[in-house]
Amino acid sequence: MSFSADKQTLDDLNLLGRYKNNSVFSIFNKVRTDGGEKLLDYFFHHPLTDVTEINKRSELFRYFGEKALTFPLDREAFNTMENYLASGGGGNVLLASFDFVRKRAMHSMGLDKEFEVISKGLYATVEVLHQLNGFLTKLAKEGPDSPFQPQAKPVQEMLNGPRMQWLAAVQGKSSLPLAKLLQIDNTLRVTLREEMASLLQLVYHLDVYIAVSGVAKAKGFSYARALPASDYVIRIQDCKHPGLDKAVANSVSMDRHSNVVFLTGANMAGKSTFMKSFGISLVLAHMGFPVAASSMEFSVRDGIYTSINVPDNLQMGYSHFYAEVRRVKMVAEEVAAGKNLVVIFDELFKGTNVKDAYDATLAVTQAFSEYRNSFFIISTHIIEVADALKERCNNLQFLFLPTIMEGTVPKYTYRLQEGVTEDRHGMMIIENEGIVGIIKGARKVAVS
Repeated sequence: MSFSADKQTLDDLNLLGRYKNNSVFSIFNKVRTDGGEKLLDYFFHHPLTDVTEINKRSELFRYFGEKALTFPLDREAFNTMENYLASGGGGNVLLASFDFVRKRAMHSMGLDKEFEVISKGLYATVEVLHQLNGFLTKLAKEGPDSPFQPQAKPVQEMLNGPRMQWLAAVQGKSSLPLAKLLQIDNTLRVTLREEMASLLQLVYHLDVYIAVSGVAKAKGFSYARALPASDYVIRIQDCKHPGLDKAVANSVSMDRHSNVVFLTGANMAGKSTFMKSFGISLVLAHMGFPVAASSMEFSVRDGIYTSINVPDNLQMGYSHFYAEVRRVKMVAEEVAAGKNLVVIFDELFKGTNVKDAYDATLAVTQAFSEYRNSFFIISTHIIEVADALKERCNNLQFLFLPTIMEGTVPKYTYRLQEGVTEDRHGMMIIENEGIVGIIKGARKVAVS
């Protein structure tokens, strides 16, 4: 089963996008190869749901983080190697040999530049293979039982096997006889075509492991531990937003007996940032990636759904409120289907009047709370709902983000506290900005 996170959730959490401002993908995208970037993108699109696979990938990142390694291959030479291998003869030795000799003959007559390109690619490939073999050999000697060895061993055995015995002898040479060039070309682009493809994949994985673990070390991220789904726990210590260098950390612990967080707090107190931080950590943890927290353990979930920035849909004729309702309905259907999910709702039903928002928030939160196999974080400004929920539900955590007043100026700690906020400072902020005065002043000028 694949991990579910739909487009709305991916957008809410700003997970994807190479060029999107401060996307989570861009934070980790420090790879050196195009193939590494594609693999990184694949990991982001395909979080895992198998406990063993998650922890195995996490151990790989941790291993490379502890080694503090740098990418071992010359980038330009590797790109040249990729292009060279991609232009192979399709696996036919005779055709490849004939084409090679034909291009060599035409090149000697000054009629074809393609042989020069192939020759350059071959020499670059020899150099890269030598660099990679040395790197893998060193890693194997330092830790033969490392989590990377199962991936590296087949490639290393191929590089040191009977079909590659010539590698050490030709390394560093810039001019080889035509017969030798032909032999090496057939070996690399025909005989070992599949093995070279596997080798490239190993390099892409190596690129991602080094890049991601390097980001984790530089930013002080940690590695989450995946637990069976049946444990029904999420514990995250000092959770932060990975895109904020000076983010305030918060800790949360949830289980079947306290699987709903009812979150309150004034505007700008940090509710949305906290919920996004929590959601991002959960997705990264399911990818086996490092998380912006001091520690985390979690029961594997089937997916995550958020409702943070739900847009209206003018083409469909949906108002903001109706778009919210449809979003809640879709998530409700997923929850009712018995899936183990994480659901994050920011300001439920803010597109309608206070009375309807109160009734709807109460009813929906109470209904969701009955599904103890899933976890919910629900925020609201309608703090009166909390009193009714305390009477009707015994599995809610009431948390809030406080506002501290310094005279008439609100200050925010961004740190979670237990309870329900009494903060109501919206009008004070409006007055501090002088909005009413601006409007009245403009009115006087217009009248005069």
